[in-house]
Amino acid sequence: MMAKMGSINGLREKSYDIAKLREIGIIFPLFLFGLIIALRNPYFISWENLRYIFLDASILTIVAIGEMMVILTGGIDLSVGSNLALTGMTVSMIYRDFHNFPVILAPLIGILIGGVCGAINGLFVAKGKVIPIIATLSTMYIFRGIVYIISGGRWVNAHEMPEGYKLLTRVEILGIPILVIYALIVFLFFYYLLNYKAIGRSIYSVGNNPQSAIYIGINKVKVLFLVYLISGILAGLSGVLYTSRFASAESSAAIGFELSAISAVVIGGVKTTGGSGKIGGVVLGALLLTMIVNGLNVMKISPFYKLALQGLMFLIAVIVDSLIAERYYKGRRRRV
Repeated sequence: MMAKMGSINGLREKSYDIAKLREIGIIFPLFLFGLIIALRNPYFISWENLRYIFLDASILTIVAIGEMMVILTGGIDLSVGSNLALTGMTVSMIYRDFHNFPVILAPLIGILIGGVCGAINGLFVAKGKVIPIIATLSTMYIFRGIVYIISGGRWVNAHEMPEGYKLLTRVEILGIPILVIYALIVFLFFYYLLNYKAIGRSIYSVGNNPQSAIYIGINKVKVLFLVYLISGILAGLSGVLYTSRFASAESSAAIGFELSAISAVVIGGVKTTGGSGKIGGVVLGALLLTMIVNGLNVMKISPFYKLALQGLMFLIAVIVDSLIAERYYKGRRRRV
């Protein structure tokens, strides 16, 4: 048993050595980009704008952490944007029609609906052995189709939502927006899970070497199902926070959000083939992406450039990921 745990810890330590390099590599462009935009437009570093950045980054961070769990196992979840939209629309319609329904239950309903969506993905991938990109691409369209069916293509507008629902993301505690606190709680929980619990080590092991993970007694099916369930739960929670923050639910909400979440994960240093990455890097990746989008808005630059820049950053992150990993393992072989 000790040999098994030592093997798992060894895999995690190697992964974290590389991840530290990637995290350091994110901080510099974060500050550099902020400085360049601030010199062009001082409003960028005003408290009002920084508040918007942290609020937007909070929702992206929550979804990206769920996406990270999947990518750590070598998979991918393309359905998180549609899951977010479906959950947000369903919960908003409930509160539109039943204003007296306890608002405190909204996040729990979102988690339940999102969890069901995630469990469907988990069953397809873990039990049905469907390739993750195929399984989640299919459910992406299925969930989005359900959104259009239940809503009839109509929005749930701000005046149709009870005030308590909108206040879920609009209050502050000690001057800190509660949406940021939600993201911080999610971050701390999964930081603890990945770093100090056996299931965290199992997730890294499945992504690093699936066959070895099975050999040392890890239930690969259980781990795969769990990470898709987690991804669905966090997307569902984000659906409630998203509609509360923007005080509306629309059928086309969060289209392309899955690409932002995946970009945040990859830019944050999580290896696309699984087994390596740190949750702190994902938070930095989400913050960097949000800063870029916000900075381009402040500079009044065309939204088409945002998409192109996000795609370019994704490509660069993958290339840097490969180069760092290659140099790291070459260095280890030389030392051995």
